[in-house]
Amino acid sequence: MNRKTKRLITDILLKVLAAVVIFMIFLPIFIMLPSMFKGSREIFSYPWHFFPQKFTIDNFSRLAYLQYTTLGINFFKSLLVTILVAALAVVFSLAINMVAAYAFARLRFPFKKFIWTSVLFTMFIPGITILITSIRVVASLKMLNSIIGLVVPGLVSAYNLFFFRQFFLGFPVDLDEAAKIDGASTFQIFWHVYLPMSKTPMVIIGASIFMGYYNSYMWPTLIIDQNHKDIFQVMTVINSLFYDASELGYGAVLAAAFIAMIPPLIIFVVVQRYIRDGIQLTGVK
Repeated sequence: MNRKTKRLITDILLKVLAAVVIFMIFLPIFIMLPSMFKGSREIFSYPWHFFPQKFTIDNFSRLAYLQYTTLGINFFKSLLVTILVAALAVVFSLAINMVAAYAFARLRFPFKKFIWTSVLFTMFIPGITILITSIRVVASLKMLNSIIGLVVPGLVSAYNLFFFRQFFLGFPVDLDEAAKIDGASTFQIFWHVYLPMSKTPMVIIGASIFMGYYNSYMWPTLIIDQNHKDIFQVMTVINSLFYDASELGYGAVLAAAFIAMIPPLIIFVVVQRYIRDGIQLTGVK
C-alpha cells in the first residue's frame, strides 16, 4: 500500500468519524423538533414517525398557563430572569476579572507572586468540594433566595483571570511607557489602551460566562426554595417540568427545552465571528 492510498483511506475514515460524531450530537435535536408538535401518545407511539401525524401547538400554549397549574411556575418569567442573571454576571465578571488580570500582568504590589500562585491553585479545586461552604457563606450574607445570591458567588474565576492575564502579557511594555510619558494614569492606560484591544477575548469570555450562568442548575436549585418561584432559573423549571411530565405532557417539556435553546443560539450567532478572530489571533489552524 503506497503513501497516497494510505492518505486516502485515512481521509475517508476521518470524514466518516466526523459524520458519526455530528450525527450523534444532533440526533436528540432532530428527535425533539418534530416531537414538540405531537401529542404525548404520538411521541411514544410505535412505529415512530418523524413528522407529526396530527400537528398541534398545544404544547407551547400549555407553557403560558403553568402558573395556574399545581407547579405554579411562570416559565417565560423564569426565562427572562435567567437571561437577566446571566447578563448581570457577564458585566460584573468581566469588569472584576479584567481589572484584576491587568493588575497581575502590569502592576507591582506586595506578595504578588504568592497571591497569583494561590489563585492558580484554586483552578485545581473541584467546585463540589466547597459547595456546602459556599452555601453557608451566602446564607450568612443574607443572599439566599435572591438574584444577588445567584450572581455574586461565581463572578471571580481563576480561569478567566489566567486567560486575561496571559492576554495582557502579550502586549509590549512600550505601550505602557509611551502612555505614561503622555501623562496617562494606570487606570487610563487600562481603559484607553488595553480595553479597546481586548474586544475579541471579552466577547468570547463573556459568552462563556453567559452560558455558564444560563445553564446553571445545581447552584440555583440549592439556594432558591419553593417559596420563591418567581426567580426560578430556566433549567430548574425544565427539570421540574420533566418530573411532572405526566400531568403537563412530554411535548410541552420538549417545547420548553426548545425555547430555552433560543438565547444560546442567538449568542452563538453573535459571537461566532469573534471566535473565528480569536482562533486566527492564537494561530490555531
